[in-house]
Amino acid sequence: MTERLQQLLAQSVALHRHLCPRQVLGVRSSLLAEKILGLEFPQIDKRVLAFVETDGCFADGVAVASGCWLGHRTLRLMDYGKVAVTFVDSRTGRGVRVAPQTGLRARVQADRPAGQKRYPAYLAAYQTLPDEHLLMAFPVRLTVDLQALISAPGRRVACQRCTEEIINDRQVTCGDETLCLACAQGAYYSKLVPECVGEDGSEAVELS
Repeated sequence: MTERLQQLLAQSVALHRHLCPRQVLGVRSSLLAEKILGLEFPQIDKRVLAFVETDGCFADGVAVASGCWLGHRTLRLMDYGKVAVTFVDSRTGRGVRVAPQTGLRARVQADRPAGQKRYPAYLAAYQTLPDEHLLMAFPVRLTVDLQALISAPGRRVACQRCTEEIINDRQVTCGDETLCLACAQGAYYSKLVPECVGEDGSEAVELS
């Protein structure tokens, strides 16, 4: 294990409170993408966007190693339930998707020393296997409009149904109405009772 990998894993542990195999895969995937794209990670600007295909430990490893963060709007969750990530250079449009080698877990289990449990076997193998035995990577092109995804700062509009503010050009037009996605397509939540919270943060009360 290289000194740089050690340092990034230590940073990931500080964030995640423990080290697990998927964190290692997130860090290793980022380092491989860095090499392929010819860029420097962790980035200090917002040039690269990362599309992680699962949340949790893997996403934390990706964020620490690549410098792509939800708060910087450079980390996106595409919830496919896959331990995989696509990195896209916003200046060139060049992209690479990185995922574990097919059958990796089975190979690690088959090669682990007698008596060693699976979890520490994964943890050790993912830190030491060479890239070509651990990961697969291939070039990709986004099927979404990258510039529309990034949008422009400072744009705000109010939804004409719920009246809530919409940022980042996420509004949609339905007929002659400008709506938020929740009103236009259905929200992931449903209100149980009408309620409000006082400006001082006091307890919500039902409106009459």
